[in-house]
Amino acid sequence: MSNKDKAIENYHSALLGIQHLLAMYSGAVLVPLLVGGALRFNPAQMTYLISIDIFMCGLATFLQLFTNKVFGIGLPVVLGCAIQAVAPLQMIGQRFSIGTMYGAIIASAFFVFLIAGTFAKIRKLFPPLVTGIVITVIGLTLIPIAFVNLGGGNAAAKNFGSADNLIVGLFTILVVLVCSIYGRGFIKRIAVLIGLLLGTVLASFMGMVSFDAVLSASWFHFPQPFYFGRPQFEISSILTMIAISLVSLVESTGVFFALGDITKRKIGEKDLKKGYRAEALAGLLGGIFNTFPYTTFSQNVSLVQLSGIKSRQPIYYAAGFLVLLGLLPKVGAMATIIPTPVIGGATVIMFGMIAIQGIRMLEQVNFANNKNILVAAISIGAGLGVSVEPNIFQSLPETVRLIFSNGVVVASLCAVVLNLIIRPDKETEEIKNPVENIKQQEN
Repeated sequence: MSNKDKAIENYHSALLGIQHLLAMYSGAVLVPLLVGGALRFNPAQMTYLISIDIFMCGLATFLQLFTNKVFGIGLPVVLGCAIQAVAPLQMIGQRFSIGTMYGAIIASAFFVFLIAGTFAKIRKLFPPLVTGIVITVIGLTLIPIAFVNLGGGNAAAKNFGSADNLIVGLFTILVVLVCSIYGRGFIKRIAVLIGLLLGTVLASFMGMVSFDAVLSASWFHFPQPFYFGRPQFEISSILTMIAISLVSLVESTGVFFALGDITKRKIGEKDLKKGYRAEALAGLLGGIFNTFPYTTFSQNVSLVQLSGIKSRQPIYYAAGFLVLLGLLPKVGAMATIIPTPVIGGATVIMFGMIAIQGIRMLEQVNFANNKNILVAAISIGAGLGVSVEPNIFQSLPETVRLIFSNGVVVASLCAVVLNLIIRPDKETEEIKNPVENIKQQEN
């Protein structure tokens, strides 16, 4: 290959890398916006959180790309913040402290690293019945957060649900809908990002946007360990984040199988173990640098399919771009100017889609079997019930109360335990084709 051909190939790979970055960018910045907003971070703190989170997304992706004997699955994957961690992190940070939140992230990452090999062998404990229930409950429990943001972010505020808030929020929803329905190819894939951008533009004309955070942000900075304080370790918070981490591993497993099929590579237990360990290391670094746990993003699988480029080279570019952007605080500050109602409008759709993904996984289950219906009914009912009325366990010790006041954790525990005890029809519960499952979710 001539130098000119190599230059053209690198140029194309760089463009594909930018496309991968844009496809996951809105999801990557969404978690720090939601968690930082709930914990009342000031503009400077939000700028750090978002920019270093972007940096960590790139670093976490590199950990999966660089395969070795210990970690890294070596597939064209992109890692980002785990959206299912939003509600638990908000609850831990509000009930205890920011340090407790990061202590739980670090401890759960250590746990995942240690049990990676075992989990690769027992993944059959998480058939479509269990994973479908968990993902459905994740989406349904996040939707109320989206509606609070749609109204302005604070239900007790006088301007909550004001006309201005509803106009920009509903406009954002409309833009995402139009781009998703009538957009083609790349436009369709970044529909949420376009909605956030145009919603912010409309909000700026209505006087709802301030650029002070961007103007005051520095041009360059480095990640600082324990920026928000030293970690604190509290048992119920750790157990809660361990449960969320296991849910993330289940989702990542499906993505690994999907990409293995696309790249014509058989994924075995050793591959899964190294993939899980890479996510654990990413979560450990996230706790140290005060960001978040990281998981493999399924939305980037479709881009590998669409482009037909199955190598890791575009992903290396995407990871490099993420690291570079994360070192530029002004870029991170740009995300902080997005008004809360705009975020709410976008997340109403995103969180609803998460619930739909779970429901589509449940379509594989044979609900003619009454045992399956009982497992799903009890697990979803318990998860949503606890989310609506978490004080039902107020008489229990605080450590136990925190664990059982999270709907996702309760639904996960119920689904796994009941699936083992009631013993639904095994033939209908095995994953028929994990690759097909992911492809269906991406369409």
